[in-house]
Amino acid sequence: MKMNLDDPNLTAYALGELSGPARAEMETAVAQSAEAQAFVQETRQIATLLETEFASELNHAERKPLNILPLPVPRSFWSDARWMSIGVAALLAICTVIAAVSLTTYRLRSDSRVAERIALRRPSAPSDVQMEIEPEPARPTEPQLLAQSDLGAATSSDQTTKSVAQYRAGIVARNNPSVASLAYRAEPTPAESFNTADYGHFEENPFLPADSNPLSTFSIDVDTASYANVRRMINAGTRPPKDAVRIEEMINYFAYDYPQPEGEQPFSINLEVAGCPWTPEHRLVRVGLKGREVASDKRGASNLVFLLDVSGSMEPANRLPLVKQAMRLLVDRLTENDRVAIVVYAGGSGLALPSTTGDRKEEILRALEELHAGGSTNGAAGIQLAYQIAAEHFIKGGVNRVILATDGDFNVGVTSQGELVRLAEEKAKGGVFLSVLGVGDDNLKDSTMQKLADKANGNYAYLDSLDEARKVLVQQMNGTLVTIAKDVKVQVEFNPARVASYRLLGYEKRLLRKEDFNNDKIDAGEIGAGHTVTALYEVVPRGTATDPAASVPPVDPLKYSPPNPMAVASSYANPSPDLMTVKLRYKQPDGDKSALLERSLADNGAVFGKASADFRFAAAVAEFGMILRGSPHKGNATLAAVLDCSQESKGRDESGYRAGFIELARKAQALAF
Repeated sequence: MKMNLDDPNLTAYALGELSGPARAEMETAVAQSAEAQAFVQETRQIATLLETEFASELNHAERKPLNILPLPVPRSFWSDARWMSIGVAALLAICTVIAAVSLTTYRLRSDSRVAERIALRRPSAPSDVQMEIEPEPARPTEPQLLAQSDLGAATSSDQTTKSVAQYRAGIVARNNPSVASLAYRAEPTPAESFNTADYGHFEENPFLPADSNPLSTFSIDVDTASYANVRRMINAGTRPPKDAVRIEEMINYFAYDYPQPEGEQPFSINLEVAGCPWTPEHRLVRVGLKGREVASDKRGASNLVFLLDVSGSMEPANRLPLVKQAMRLLVDRLTENDRVAIVVYAGGSGLALPSTTGDRKEEILRALEELHAGGSTNGAAGIQLAYQIAAEHFIKGGVNRVILATDGDFNVGVTSQGELVRLAEEKAKGGVFLSVLGVGDDNLKDSTMQKLADKANGNYAYLDSLDEARKVLVQQMNGTLVTIAKDVKVQVEFNPARVASYRLLGYEKRLLRKEDFNNDKIDAGEIGAGHTVTALYEVVPRGTATDPAASVPPVDPLKYSPPNPMAVASSYANPSPDLMTVKLRYKQPDGDKSALLERSLADNGAVFGKASADFRFAAAVAEFGMILRGSPHKGNATLAAVLDCSQESKGRDESGYRAGFIELARKAQALAF
């Protein structure tokens, strides 16, 4: 979206001078324009520099007595005060002009347009500009800020938990330094620091021989964060890091036309096999699950807790401002049967809004509007408080969910990724599910958020725009919020008489041991209402001239165990026609014992061009992911082939997401990926 950078409202927004609807409208516009975001960030940096210089001059003037000559008229208290005020004002005006000119010349030469706009503004006293200034000698923590505010703070022994009034008092104190007895400075913006985005390393699944490894076991995954994050980077003209590309999340970003489940089963199993487009001598198998749809009026009551990161790193327009807009979209869909609480965390944690019914929208939206970024990030304190609030208002048989929105940069309190994950995993045992909404770019802790969602009965989406927020929280609201089955595991048994080797595309971080499939104590993924889940296997048929698994050195013969009976399955006189059998285990959302579903698949030799449109489109997305990763298994994959295949298999595409993928592939091709 193109914005007029000379719009005075844009500068006013950057300096924190807008409020109410005008601020919300400008937040929306800025969030959709990279150029405007850069302008806002630069303007705030310049204003900070100017304000610091003004403060220095003011302090200097206060320390030095003014030598003002006495007037040759009868002196009176009133006249002395008047002329002294005029003299002080004149001196300060001179100091201000000198400071503005010198700073503009020295620091703003690279952006004359922004410098001119700032220099022409009336110099404001620190109490008039909503900036956050670093105190001397050290910056206070969030609880200290509240404790020292003139508005009064509670003297609770637990300073990490604040009442609604205390939290809002802290907001007033941060935005109005004249009201508080100390000032407060936000953390550096992303432009002031190095890129610290973190993507957990993983190796792609290799080809495994079916003789010795006939079982493939994994936990299902409905996360979609990787695709939206990759899209953001390609749209910005950069190639995504390999570890940011998770093929299963790219495939599952799109919905597929699988049939509804029959009877009381929570989902259907759909199998299809055809030629492999990037390696024609191989076969491609699709395993698709379809979650049962739940009508909006059948969703049941919701107990939601918004757990929002308001630390300093969340200040840019594509972070906290975007999160606030996203939450507004969700609030608009809630009813009097739903409840919402807002928990925030920075240096500590706080309750910004107690659990409130969904029909009190103005109160909820006002609490969202009052949120501002500043401070360090104590995610563990926020997680503990959010789950506590969710447990206090637990709705049996309803939707109980914490929605965490953050860039994942936890740097105070419990900061270890392992400890954070264990904390979330422990809290999830109470029956409260988790949705993680990632935001940000150069500070994105993708690995931490992916693991939190994985271990805490959750799903993980990345918000790169307001449109993506609308997709996750409005269009797919039931799938995001309503869990229809938990601990869903898939185990595929390949027939060695038909299969030489196979490879699972993606799900590297969801692999399970074969013994875990029947173990109901092992955690696995959750499926939301209406969700589709797709997994692809590349299969090497028995007798194929080249088998990637054949190059793997064999293990020595076993000394103490008899030969694996599966290793001689190919010698059967009349082998089964089945290529594979798919088994699936799941639990009810409030259950502890799993149920089993099973389906088999035979290969009828279908060519890729005759496969279903959904099959071919999923293959195109997988091929695109392998190209971005530089996969050693990509075979003959090209972006031209991805474009051709995705265009031919686009289908109805009512939401336009497949058209968006085609455009993304074109951009990648233009960038010579």
